[in-house]
Amino acid sequence: RETPAIDVCKGLLQDRAKCSIYDPKVTPEQMFQDLSMGKFEWDHPMAVKATEESVRKNVTVASSAYEACDGAHGLCVLTEWDEFKQLDFQRIFDSMVKPAFVFDGRNILDHQKLRDIGFVVYALGQPLDPFVLPKNDL
Repeated sequence: RETPAIDVCKGLLQDRAKCSIYDPKVTPEQMFQDLSMGKFEWDHPMAVKATEESVRKNVTVASSAYEACDGAHGLCVLTEWDEFKQLDFQRIFDSMVKPAFVFDGRNILDHQKLRDIGFVVYALGQPLDPFVLPKNDL
């Protein structure tokens, strides 16, 4: 499969993150297989290669977006499923560790609404929130 979501998850795992993944269109076995395969090992020759065993230790496959976000520090939207546009983001925010982050890799969410709820929002190709930008020392 060709999807940037695999590369993002692999990067998070290489940084020793614990990932809880929900994708309504992909089976858990396919997820574990995708995350265990070395597609771009040449890009990170010194990186530790993932084994399916190590992936299974650090990845949980959730049965819903709400389950995947429960207790999480951040939420990454990496696919364009319509289901993700219609989630109860207040419910998600309430279940997450604060500060709660949203990374919208598809620009499908209402970023202002998410900020109004309390999320720190990062979106592909969009400017950072002003408080995230480094201050200029004069």
